[in-house]
Amino acid sequence: MADEGIIAAEEATDVVARLKRRMVEEALPLWSTVGWDLAAGGFIDRLHRDGAADAAAPRRVFVQARQIYCYAKAAQMGWYPEGRTIALKGLEHLLGKAKAPDGRPGYVHRLTPEGAVLDGRRDAYDHAFILFALAAVYALDQDAQIRAEIDALLAFLDGHLRSPHGGVHEGLPVSLPRRQNPHMHLFEAMIACFDATHDLSFQNRAGEFFALFLANLYDKQKRILTEYFEEDWSKIEPVSVEPGHQAEWVWLLKGFERITGCPTGQRRAELLATALRYRDEATGCLIDEGDDIGNIRRGTRRLWPQTEIAKAWIAQAESGEAGAADEARAALVRLERHYLSHPVRGGWYDQFDRDGKSLIDTIPASSFYHVLCAVTEAEQVLG
Repeated sequence: MADEGIIAAEEATDVVARLKRRMVEEALPLWSTVGWDLAAGGFIDRLHRDGAADAAAPRRVFVQARQIYCYAKAAQMGWYPEGRTIALKGLEHLLGKAKAPDGRPGYVHRLTPEGAVLDGRRDAYDHAFILFALAAVYALDQDAQIRAEIDALLAFLDGHLRSPHGGVHEGLPVSLPRRQNPHMHLFEAMIACFDATHDLSFQNRAGEFFALFLANLYDKQKRILTEYFEEDWSKIEPVSVEPGHQAEWVWLLKGFERITGCPTGQRRAELLATALRYRDEATGCLIDEGDDIGNIRRGTRRLWPQTEIAKAWIAQAESGEAGAADEARAALVRLERHYLSHPVRGGWYDQFDRDGKSLIDTIPASSFYHVLCAVTEAEQVLG
């Protein structure tokens, strides 16, 4: 990898402190001011390239949930004391506008900027992030009302989204293909709920997703995580491999091991080795998609896989793997160098083509969760 050798030692040594400063001084202030809709309430879905709010963009409900998580997490870390107030304000908006506005249970998929329902589907991926956000807010105050919202959402998952074949439907109305992605984020949400509540039922719920991973999502022979499935979990060919998701599962399996004691080291090592097969030669960054034998299918590079490969190495460093901390810092330097060095302070580039040209003209709010999560993990493990 051409880029690897020119990550200077001092650049890597200070990267965690630099990224934390970037979060605290730039990103958190930006997304709670310009990124908040003062007129209608709720978080703005994206900014224009110059950093102005794109107030006309529809509001994806999972983005509202991700932003709530970011501010609750920043408050919990002691990074941003006003984060608690911002998270609660965001949650109030989410509950008021997206939760059962049409009288049916669950949360809608998209809102207009004014807060009306734009898409009334019940999407499993959205519900995973709402649960994740609720867990982050509950961790702050142990508020009984928040716990009641968590339980109501779980009842919706159990009563309406559970599939007879295991896991959850993509949403309501039921559609195909089934994806591993909502299951991965529900796994993440159950781990977060356990951390916030210490309720053992969340260990069991996380265990169900771990069992699904081993039985259906992960191909032990090829050592790949598969993305798309039929209703009965048979793989859809040709198989798509997203290296960013391979890396994300490394970190999640470490979290599962932490809350249950169930060893996951072998699968983590396999997933990480596979993810690293799909890298851009020039930069060392993960590419967006490959096939099941290691070929690159899409050589574009989103931001989020770079945060996930950093988190994967952080998880391995936490497990005591030699050299993992250095790899984590190098991944964070690549994230900073290629994606976060945007002219808008607190903004980022979301995707590049193989020649390094930016493909997305806006600054999407959806990426904040990935970046903040990587930096908080880095501070906790790498210091």
